[in-house]
Parts: sequence; C-alpha cells; structure tokens
Amino acid sequence: MYLSKKTYVKRWAHQTLEETYNVEVTQGGNSVDHIQPNRVSYVEEQVGYWRKANAIHKWFVDNVSDGEDNCGTYYVDIPDLMNLLELCKQVKIDPSRAEELLPPQSGFFFGDVTIDENYFQDIDKTIEIIERALSEQVTGKNGRTFYPSSFYYRASW
Repeated sequence: MYLSKKTYVKRWAHQTLEETYNVEVTQGGNSVDHIQPNRVSYVEEQVGYWRKANAIHKWFVDNVSDGEDNCGTYYVDIPDLMNLLELCKQVKIDPSRAEELLPPQSGFFFGDVTIDENYFQDIDKTIEIIERALSEQVTGKNGRTFYPSSFYYRASW
C-alpha cells in the first residue's frame, strides 16, 4: 500500500528563475543520456508505505476509489488526507471507537482483522505519514500557502 506525491516540474519560458525546477538524473555520478531533464514533467516520490493495514486500505477504497479495489492508482485530495488523519487521531484518543471510525477489513491479503497492537501501529504510522506529507506545503508570492504536489494511493496485491 503506497501513498505517492507527484510534483509538476516542467520548465516553461515564461517562468521566473524562482518558479523553475532543475532536474538532474545521474547514474554512478554521471549524467545519463536516455533521460532528458528538459522532457521530465513530473517527479513522483513515495511518501508512505503500509503492509496489510486493512483498516487504512478500507478507508481509501471507501473514500477515494469509489469502492473499487482493483490495484489502481487513485488521486487523494488534501481534505481527504486531513479527514483520514483526523479519524486516526480520534481512534488514538478513544480506542473504543476504532471499529466505528476505522473498521478492519477481512480478505485473503489483509491479514488479521483484530483491533490489537498491530492495528494501532498502523494508526500511528498513518498519522506520521499524513502529517509529514501535509507539512510539505509552500507559501506563494501572495503569502498564501498551497500544496505544490498531488497525492495518490495505490495498493498492489
């Protein structure tokens, strides 16, 4: 289970120096010829990884991929990440609400569905992943903060 961050880095002639990204691809310390930096449009980073966090996966399926559980990649908007973060924090505050707020999901690849130490480790990890991802906002010239990247969820079974 992966949360990735995709940042648009394409350079355009109308951009100021401060608005541009410089992409450099090397292998063994040497530039590579088969990847042209001026043709790179996006940089994708893995910002989160879970293994058998079935309650978290269920939340993404129910709230991000319209119930589709097909190993696809799905856009996750910032309010959705904030919602999941808040649910995880509520479970931490009141563990008796875990089944109500973030219920485990059974299935062949999901592992145990018991709300136990592993479940709460997944909750802690999710809080850490989302807080780190949401901390990567920037302030524009107009003083407003925004996220320069898009987030995506994918699970591979």
